[in-house]
Amino acid sequence: MSGNSKKSLGGLPYRRIVVKMGTRLLTGGGSELNLDIMAKLVGQVAQLHRQGAETIIVSSGAIASGRHKLGLSKKIRGIPYKQVLASVGQGRLMNTYERLFEQHDITVAQALLTKADLSDRAGYLNARNTLLALLELRVVGIVNENDVVSIDEIKEAKFGDNDNLSAMVANLVDADLLMILTDIGGLYTADPSRDPAARLIPEVRKVDAGIKRLGAITRSNLGTGGMVTKIEAAALATSSGVDVIIADGREPDAIVRLASGEAIGTHFLPAAGNLESRQRWMVSGLCTRGKLIVDGGAALALRKQNRSLLAAGITRAEGKFARGDIVAIYDAGGTQLGCGISNYSSGDIGVIKGAHSTKIAGLLSFDYGPEVVHRNNLALLEREEPSAHRETIPVQR
Repeated sequence: MSGNSKKSLGGLPYRRIVVKMGTRLLTGGGSELNLDIMAKLVGQVAQLHRQGAETIIVSSGAIASGRHKLGLSKKIRGIPYKQVLASVGQGRLMNTYERLFEQHDITVAQALLTKADLSDRAGYLNARNTLLALLELRVVGIVNENDVVSIDEIKEAKFGDNDNLSAMVANLVDADLLMILTDIGGLYTADPSRDPAARLIPEVRKVDAGIKRLGAITRSNLGTGGMVTKIEAAALATSSGVDVIIADGREPDAIVRLASGEAIGTHFLPAAGNLESRQRWMVSGLCTRGKLIVDGGAALALRKQNRSLLAAGITRAEGKFARGDIVAIYDAGGTQLGCGISNYSSGDIGVIKGAHSTKIAGLLSFDYGPEVVHRNNLALLEREEPSAHRETIPVQR
């Protein structure tokens, strides 16, 4: 089964699309699922389906649905209670989707994922193959995090929000487009709910520190996400070659218009060409165990010359990792260049950093080769752009 998607199918510029629907969108800002809103969203996905598009939905709303079913007006804190709400609400959420898609003769399937499921290569491939098989069978997958078994205290075991989960799903299936639909028009220069002079940013070419700061100023009243997590998700998905759009899902026919290439919301341009599955797994960050900081010469060799990373170019190692673990690679300015599989442990690198390759054996009394990270085990992210974003005053619709 091929995981490669093909664009320009049936007049659409995107063929394989992941649509993330947030809690505030599905509830209309209320305390329960809004069936009228959901019916309109499902109808748009069904229209794309008829045009030949392959679509996966990453849906929030289970906890809100469970809270309403149990008649709880206040948020209950504590992991067991959240898991109870998710357990009660997930079935109701899926039942709603099933009934709505059934009206369009479309079969749906539930896929509950945890971060731990995808952290090892075998689990990643199993999830990928399942989702790709659903697409091949023309089934619309409804994906959510398995909150019943995910654990908040163990950071590595939980995505924490469906924004990042949607980016991971887009990564998994080699999506052409990730739509992150919410109740705000996109990324703004200021919080539009507080500042009438806030301007919509229609295009972001690179997620840098300035873009992340803009995300921090926009607030969200419901759900675990916010603009910060949406930007994190955009950074992950675009690093794998996926177009990402954050837009207001309440816009008439927003899903169909976005899939047709219409400019709505904020479009995050892909920061790399389509990566193969193994590279996507590496850049996902699911299994990153440490960090390598490299000097300017090594950064240039990685970015421009497709070279391996040698010990001489490493200034320091952070975290504790073993030989064969995946590490993130950063330049001296704090920009992530990519990820790779390390041939040496963090302790080994502490000894050989900055040293010429010919001295490794003498320093360690063993030698796994001159490359700390071989170019065949590298997945690079960095793409230089003259400007991170373009701003315009939003058009009245």
